[in-house]
Amino acid sequence: MSALHDDVDLGHTVAGWAGCAIALAGFATAGAALCAGRPAGIWLGAGLVVFAGLATWALHLMGWGKPSGVRPAEEWDWRVRDPMTGHRDCLACRLAGRRAAEAAEAAETAEALAPVPAGR
Repeated sequence: MSALHDDVDLGHTVAGWAGCAIALAGFATAGAALCAGRPAGIWLGAGLVVFAGLATWALHLMGWGKPSGVRPAEEWDWRVRDPMTGHRDCLACRLAGRRAAEAAEAAETAEALAPVPAGR
């Protein structure tokens, strides 16, 4: 790891990379069309930027995004798929109708089934 950002979860995910690439293509298209004086190209670029947001959301909902907050270090690789149970405080999950209560129940169940350390 570089000393610039230490050892942190930067949130690199398939959803994030795809959304950024599509949005960059949209901004580049709109910018080139603006320079060339082509209004249709500007609208095409703007449409690509909107599509980038929708594609990122769809990929997040399919499990290729990440929940809010920091993930464990073994899940930092961008190819790790998120087990989708609905994320707490996640606007995308709430808009899709996923309930955070389901996620809380799943976490409580996993915690209850976990072995208790000998020191407890």
